[in-house]
Amino acid sequence: MSESESHHHLTGRDYRETVFLPETDFPMRAGLPKAEPEMLKAWDEADLYHSVRKARQNAGAPLFVLHDGPPYANGNIHIGHALNKILKDFVVRSKFLMGYDVDYVPGWDCHGLPIEWKIEEEFRAKGRKKDEVPAAEFRKACREYAAKWIDSQREEFKRLGVLGEWDKRYATMDFDTEARVTAEFHKFLMSDQLYRGSKPVMWSPVERTALADAEVEYHPHVSPTIWVKFPVKHTASSSVLGDSAEESDELNAQLDGMNVVIWTTTPWTIPANRAVSFNPKIRYALYQVTAVKSEEELGFAPWVKPGDKLILAEKLAEQVLSAANAKSWETVIDLPGEVLAGLTLSHPLAAIDEGYGFDVPMLAGDHVTDDAGTGFVHTAPGHGADDYIVWLSSGRSLDTIPDTVDPDGAYYPHVPLFGGLKVLETEGKKAGKFGPANGAVMDKLIEAGNLLSRGRVEHSYPHSWRSKAPVIFRNTPQWFIRMDGKGAGNTLRDTALAAIAATTFYPEQGRNRIGAMVETRPDWLISRQRNWGTPLAMFVDKKTGQPLKDEAVNQRITDYIREGGADAWFTRPDTDFLGNGYNPDDFEKVTDILDVWFDSGCTHAFTLEGRADSRWPADLYLEGSDQHRGWFQSSLLESCGTRGRAPYEAVLTHGFVLDEAGEKMSKSRGNVTAPQDIAKESGVEILRLWVALSDYSEDLRIGKQIIQTTVDAYRKLRNSLRYLLGALKGYDASEAVDYADMPPLERYILHEVQRLDIAVREAYAAYDFSGVIRPVSEFCSQTLSALYFDIRKDSLYCDRPGSVTRRACRTVMNILFDRLTLWLGPIMTFTMEEAWKSRNPDAGANLFRVLAPAPEAWINNAEADRWSKIETVLSVVTAALEEKRRDKVIGSALEAAPVVYLSDNGLFEAFGDSLGQAVDAAEVFRTSQATICTDTAPHHVFRLDGVSTVAVEFKLAEGNKCQRSWRILPEVGSNQRYPDLSLRDAAAVLEWDANHQAAEHA
Repeated sequence: MSESESHHHLTGRDYRETVFLPETDFPMRAGLPKAEPEMLKAWDEADLYHSVRKARQNAGAPLFVLHDGPPYANGNIHIGHALNKILKDFVVRSKFLMGYDVDYVPGWDCHGLPIEWKIEEEFRAKGRKKDEVPAAEFRKACREYAAKWIDSQREEFKRLGVLGEWDKRYATMDFDTEARVTAEFHKFLMSDQLYRGSKPVMWSPVERTALADAEVEYHPHVSPTIWVKFPVKHTASSSVLGDSAEESDELNAQLDGMNVVIWTTTPWTIPANRAVSFNPKIRYALYQVTAVKSEEELGFAPWVKPGDKLILAEKLAEQVLSAANAKSWETVIDLPGEVLAGLTLSHPLAAIDEGYGFDVPMLAGDHVTDDAGTGFVHTAPGHGADDYIVWLSSGRSLDTIPDTVDPDGAYYPHVPLFGGLKVLETEGKKAGKFGPANGAVMDKLIEAGNLLSRGRVEHSYPHSWRSKAPVIFRNTPQWFIRMDGKGAGNTLRDTALAAIAATTFYPEQGRNRIGAMVETRPDWLISRQRNWGTPLAMFVDKKTGQPLKDEAVNQRITDYIREGGADAWFTRPDTDFLGNGYNPDDFEKVTDILDVWFDSGCTHAFTLEGRADSRWPADLYLEGSDQHRGWFQSSLLESCGTRGRAPYEAVLTHGFVLDEAGEKMSKSRGNVTAPQDIAKESGVEILRLWVALSDYSEDLRIGKQIIQTTVDAYRKLRNSLRYLLGALKGYDASEAVDYADMPPLERYILHEVQRLDIAVREAYAAYDFSGVIRPVSEFCSQTLSALYFDIRKDSLYCDRPGSVTRRACRTVMNILFDRLTLWLGPIMTFTMEEAWKSRNPDAGANLFRVLAPAPEAWINNAEADRWSKIETVLSVVTAALEEKRRDKVIGSALEAAPVVYLSDNGLFEAFGDSLGQAVDAAEVFRTSQATICTDTAPHHVFRLDGVSTVAVEFKLAEGNKCQRSWRILPEVGSNQRYPDLSLRDAAAVLEWDANHQAAEHA
């Protein structure tokens, strides 16, 4: 019987008041945008996070530490922030649910370029250039800017329902934090892992600082590409070239006038060329051009000429010669590696400027391939990592590497032909664009007669992660932390790889990703040439060039920074730090600042260590997958370098958030979904549910349609809770039925609860939040709403209160309510709190509760097997009745009395009492009557495709209609006092009348 039917105007007596309909003040419409802030205010006033922690600590609960990766304090949070913080809140709340004491201190990354730029813009708007602003004033403005955004983001994160130590948050710009970071830096200083080296690093002329690999991202970029001839200047001795003087002379004759050809996408580096690299494993040959395309064919005069002799890799020769507009050529001679090693080349610009009159050697290198280019690599040791390595490996010293480009991206004045020209523009509207250097170099190569060909190529080019401007490789003195060390024992790389092997990763492929990065990464570049950050607070001996290592000096430095922040390093006199034992004139104060990744890599040291209610290492780090190269890795390296292991036991990574089409979000495209908008329009609970329903290990999608789908899923779950709350009105423990006395259906439901409880606990333990919400949602919609609630509706509404079936149903519903509000508490935290308080207004918050394992006594595989068979039969009966409903033969299933023919004896026995109690088929089918038999089915029966063992013969129910339950039964009319009721309903009304008459007399 439906609720609407029960309110129908009845003939004779109106029995509506005797029907036990669900009743609750838990609203159907959640009103989340309004309700959530009120709930958050109540939690804040109750100091919920600390209260739960105290309760757990008093109970001797084990500690779980989730360490927060710091977001950057420079703007409102976006959907990626929301995803990250909601996942962290799932962890915090699920660990509370499992009985842990959970430590979670949110933090912020505050130093670095984006804030510097913003403050520079603000000063420029006031007519002041950065150089005109005192450093202390500039840093103060940066600090105030970051503090403003910390406060703003903190409120936005709290609006998401995220619990944590918000009032004791950490920030990398706090004075004590800067002192602790400095102390961590000093550990590297004192352990000989730190050194200053002059090597090519990725340099951002726009930002005027070096960048580490983690600060660089790659974007498509169109670059000029050139093929350049390096004339052979002379060859090696005859003993190398041939077995005899005659053979050597013959070979020299063939090599006369030849050129080694290189290919590059960075013409501006040609002035810095000092060598050409080859690979002895590649097959090379000398080719002579015999014919070229005419000027008429091309529209311009080709630079290649008949008779030109070009040395190329055999595999690439045809490609290069065709690109150079040669029509035909011949192979003169194969050239083995030992011949190439004996060649000395001229610089391609030597013909027009004596500043390039030096010898250019040929160097062997494994980094050279014949996959593209010419098989030779133009080698500028000041502008490329491989170039640098091969140059030094050849026995040449660091002081032979030229300084070609200055910090502003222009050639130094001493560079012949090009002094002062910009490689990259750094000012005005052209900032971040390549300057005139590339074109100027190509023009001079043409003038020298050594440009073979040129073109354009789109390729992946490094850009600054923060400014999005292109970067260049530039030789400059910087401070590094060694990955491979100098002496015996495990290196930092070895220690880090061992730590990765000992760490648990969610998902597992994260191990390979960070492992590959650590295995191949260069030394850690930690110095930056900026102002807003923690300084490399140390002194260097001017005579030896070595850092001063003195613990007393280090202690004074950290003490002053703790007192006055990083500004103290720049404003206090050197004598304050050096003390009386050193002459300040003998030392250089290092004024570079630390890489911000070093700052954030130290968060474990100042957030976890030294706190009574936390511990080191953390149980879990949780961030986006890009942090394998960022925070996960910098934390790993910092901790391995100072403590010999990772600062975490496990690492969880999530993907990025895309729009519904799988495209990256951008304001210009108008496809941004803001968490603030979802909170205002639908409520944060919808955002939390979306996170849980998504597979966070991959990139996630969100948009209006996905949000609406999530809203629909939310309503179904809310309606299940609402129904339970209504059905449980007035329930108390005295009504409970023991498991042994429960009907088969209740036993089956509790079996499913036990099975689902195990799955939920396992999913939470594995941080598989979709492994919680999806099976729970399916259980609510399929097992509960479509089966259990529908079957038990009649008993719940119409049985007398003391009936075993009704009491057993309410007993199970009480269990269901308790389990659902526990299972879903970490995810749908607002709704579960609302539901819990609706039923238990005087109880503590839902978060105080602990999920105890469901009793093993509920495991009942026999009932599960029985109901699996019953549901097979039910699916056919339901389809048969639906057909009659569509044909308007019946309006309700209660008008039917199906005869069900079962050719499978197991299906038949499922309805019997083989397990101690029989199952009422009519109750299961929601019909007034039903017959189950194993007779041969007549021909006109209904059958469902795919189920050959069940057939249904439709018959109308016989008897009169009960005016209370709407069931049609022959017994209706047999009770003289209630002639319009079934016997069951008559007994229920008789009891109801007696109770109400007694109440009136009382």
